[in-house]
Amino acid sequence: MNLAVLLLISASILFLAYKVYGRFVYRKFGLNDTNPAPSHTHRDGVDYEPSKPIVVLGHHFASIAGAGPIVGPIIAVTFGWIPAVIWILVGGIFFGAVHDLGSMATSLKTEGKSIGVIIRNQIGMKGKQLFVIFSFSTLILVIGVFADIIAKTFVTNPGVASASILFILLAIIFGIVNKMIGDKKTAFIIISVIGVILMYFFVYLGMKLPFVLDYKIWILALLAYAFLASVTPVSMLLQPRDYLNSFLLYGLIVAAVLGVFIANPEIQMSNEIHVSDENLGYIFPVLFVTIACGAISGFHSLVASGTTSKQLNKESDAKLVGFGGMLIESFLAIISVGAVVILSRSEYAARLTGEGPVALFSTGLGGMIASLGISEEFAVGFVALTVSAFALTTLDTCTRLARFTLQEYFEDVPQAAGQFLAKNRYVSTGIVVIFSILLLLSGEFTTLWPIFGSANQLLAALALLTIAVWLIKKNINALFVTIPMFFMFTVTLSSLGLFAWKNFKDEVYVLSIIAALLFVLAISLMILATKSLKKEVKEPAKAL
Repeated sequence: MNLAVLLLISASILFLAYKVYGRFVYRKFGLNDTNPAPSHTHRDGVDYEPSKPIVVLGHHFASIAGAGPIVGPIIAVTFGWIPAVIWILVGGIFFGAVHDLGSMATSLKTEGKSIGVIIRNQIGMKGKQLFVIFSFSTLILVIGVFADIIAKTFVTNPGVASASILFILLAIIFGIVNKMIGDKKTAFIIISVIGVILMYFFVYLGMKLPFVLDYKIWILALLAYAFLASVTPVSMLLQPRDYLNSFLLYGLIVAAVLGVFIANPEIQMSNEIHVSDENLGYIFPVLFVTIACGAISGFHSLVASGTTSKQLNKESDAKLVGFGGMLIESFLAIISVGAVVILSRSEYAARLTGEGPVALFSTGLGGMIASLGISEEFAVGFVALTVSAFALTTLDTCTRLARFTLQEYFEDVPQAAGQFLAKNRYVSTGIVVIFSILLLLSGEFTTLWPIFGSANQLLAALALLTIAVWLIKKNINALFVTIPMFFMFTVTLSSLGLFAWKNFKDEVYVLSIIAALLFVLAISLMILATKSLKKEVKEPAKAL
């Protein structure tokens, strides 16, 4: 089979799904423009700021993408490329896009608040407290891991560090100019074109002017940047940086598609499906945990309800940003699979072990992009830089989300100290950064990271549970949410159970206990949700 055919079929399916199923889901959530969006009713110029749909899409897409839709699919090809592609397409359309748009819609209807607050409203205070503690812990871990990854990348590739610094400076200037021009569409198009041209020039310039620092200094610099990105107005740094960076990934996708059609490579990997792998385990549930971003990822619910919902100009923008953004990521995941299926299975296995998924993606895709007449060295460097740029985006978005989570937790603490933390973004962000530094100094994230594939998908199951309860309480048929929800609970509970047992046998008791606690957390929230719905039947709640 030709790789170009696989990309064409996948793109057609995803586009048709956006047009047909996207419209169905959008209507189910009752979104329309008759009610003002939270970005207008709670506008504060810092977190709540109405923005153009293309800008919010850039932020959302850059935040949810990161390295997830690259690393996960490439590793999952271990089970076979056909099941990986099927799960990406089915999961992206019927699971991930519903999950992302649902998280965004419920947040829009709840003053732009996060999933944690929505759980409090729909399931109760205990449910919120359990969820917030879990999501805050997850975010701290992700901040620590991505700071470590980026710092090591900057040390080994100083040119990537230089380009990243130039991107940040460009984003600040772009944000200031965009604020000055207001709603002038022509002016916005002009500065966007100039910004994108400069951004690609900085890719070249960064490689020519490498910036060298040691690892520890980069860690401190990255967390200082994350602090500033969290407390500054979204229109000054977060939005413009993510918007401009999204064109890196758009450019990567376009270049990849053109490169595939020109190089016209054949799929060399066999159609064989492997039910189990010695290192990964069985295809169920591991495949559905390994491919998170690209199919469904709980982290997306935190972005959709944490930052994105506060920036949407109107409710109808949610379809493009939420449903559409997820499907674009699914297509990126398909491209990731395409970067390795041009190899034989034995060569793929050897290079995955020796080089790792990001390097395998960069060399595979870079080679095809080079068919456009670009030097292969530059093409491979461009792909690697794009992945690093989005890892940096994940870092600053996670810091802001962790700050939101902490503040929303203390909103329900009536004491003065609690209210101070809930309202002071500088102190709450400082706490997030301190926790991240402590995690990095301890090195514990390297031990705990393997379990968070399951934890991330548990987060998705819990978000779907919240969305389902919200719909049921509004007397809306929630079957399109409950089916994915039950499947994800089956996947995550099975995964956590197997993980706990494996680590118990290996005498890694810490990981075994953590997996068991996450298992209990999921069951507890399901029980709380059931009780909430039973109470609703007896005493119908007022419509939100």
